Amino acid sequence: MKTAEDLKDLLNRIDHRGYPAYKDTKGIYQFRGYRMSIDHVQGDPFASPSKISIHVSGKDAGFPVRLYDRPWKKTALCDALLRLFFRQTESFTFKAKGSGKSGLIGVSRCGQEILERSACQMDPASGDIILRLDVGFPANGRTINSKELIRIFYDFLPVCVQKTLFYKALDPKKTEAVMELAQDQQTIREQLQALGLCAFIANGAILPRESGISQKPMKQAVPFKAPDSMAVTLDLPYKGKLTGMGIPKGITLIVGGGYHGKSTLLEALERGVYNHIAGDGREYVITDSSAMKIRAEDGRSVRQTDISMFINDLPNKKDTKHFHTEDASGSTSQAANVIEAMESGSHLLLIDEDTSASNFMVRDALMESVVSRSCEPITPLIHRIRQLYEDWDISTILVAGSSGAFFEKADHIIQMDRYVPAEITRLAKEKSRLYFQNMAAAPGENVPKAALPDFNRCPRIPLGSRDERIKIRVNGRDSVSVNKETIDLRYVEQLTDSEQLMTLGYLLSYTSKHLANGKKTITNIVDELEKLLREKGLAAVCEGSYLPAGLAMPRRQEIFACINRYRRI
Repeated sequence: MKTAEDLKDLLNRIDHRGYPAYKDTKGIYQFRGYRMSIDHVQGDPFASPSKISIHVSGKDAGFPVRLYDRPWKKTALCDALLRLFFRQTESFTFKAKGSGKSGLIGVSRCGQEILERSACQMDPASGDIILRLDVGFPANGRTINSKELIRIFYDFLPVCVQKTLFYKALDPKKTEAVMELAQDQQTIREQLQALGLCAFIANGAILPRESGISQKPMKQAVPFKAPDSMAVTLDLPYKGKLTGMGIPKGITLIVGGGYHGKSTLLEALERGVYNHIAGDGREYVITDSSAMKIRAEDGRSVRQTDISMFINDLPNKKDTKHFHTEDASGSTSQAANVIEAMESGSHLLLIDEDTSASNFMVRDALMESVVSRSCEPITPLIHRIRQLYEDWDISTILVAGSSGAFFEKADHIIQMDRYVPAEITRLAKEKSRLYFQNMAAAPGENVPKAALPDFNRCPRIPLGSRDERIKIRVNGRDSVSVNKETIDLRYVEQLTDSEQLMTLGYLLSYTSKHLANGKKTITNIVDELEKLLREKGLAAVCEGSYLPAGLAMPRRQEIFACINRYRRI
């Protein structure tokens, strides 16, 4: 292994030479307390920055094993270290001068959610830490300016490393608090099933966000307070007794006037599939990890999906057991989204009527009396929602502001009044009974049960040959492009980070080369991907000489969503 002095000597020798001479720096160098690996060198100062990784042995890092001895603790600790490192680099990035991206020190910018990322990883057996970042190697024009790179490697980065990746340099109470919160959050997740709950929102939680473009908590927001009838007290290992609203499995309706907090509550539950950092306000908003937000998605592609549970007997005789379209309507797209959520193993659907197709959700009695069921190919959700739960253990949390049609179907009804929830199940049920008492049958009665959808889809994904290099690009949180094929993911609303989309691009590329052979179902494929990620990590699907820094782990549900939205499947 080369030393830090070897690297400095090399940089001094190549100063003022042509930019390609930087390629000679690739390798591993021993610095004081850590190793620095130059994994990839950019081709010119205007290209994507060079890839650097910092390696600290577990012995030198010195973090107590109790801080990372479980997967959720390790993820939380790595997340905390990455945030600290990012804050350190903010004062140094672009301080080295030059052309193009010269002097850039780029580190993953974490949001409010705690995600497993390639940018910071820890070996659970040894405690070894790897932190990955981008560095723009400085140049004047296309002439090497190694004096500035020496400043980055010998003045800037050592400060960042020493202040963040060594336990002795950190506040032990704050580091311990990261572990304690992660363990409490995991305990709540484990208790949901035992208590028959699909979600939990702690008293005092701050659900409103700062703005439409910020996930930070709103200042002076109304703290959440559980209605007495739905209050649940949990006993957590570090927080102790924690009381909040437990949402039981089944069908839960969230109602109330406009701007009273219905959608805000649902959005918090959507994000509750992830853990959140301390101070977010939603640290103790925990949702069934398999929950899937369902909405209409006009224009999406649907590939050989069995939507016959909701749509049948189309006038054009189109097969709805193997439904295929390049441009789905609101109702067909939402039906496909429900079926695909079932296929992914989701046990909780989150639905807001504001983003739903009205004809998919409900048909009122008057419409049914005018347009008979024999003339309507859509069986709306209101006729299937009970069967989803009773036959397949799939609960639903539904926001409704304009229709009371679901009152009869709901197990629990929550009214939001100025961001304060109240349970009104008995009142709403009585009103519903009086409303329907003069009708021959309430909506949904006498509708035959549906069969379990057919999930036996065995796709081929033609992205390129096994040896062909596949290019992956991400457009923020909206889409990922794989070999110029764009997959629109803007309405997969539980994707929270562009790094998750980049990972999905790599997963789709790996699937195309190794798994999607026309013999394996999508469920088989995702099972194999999850096993591979669990056993070998993200590096197993990247198939390059180094692991990129900008990857974050998506859930199983989002892997399904990405495959299902690829238009050439």
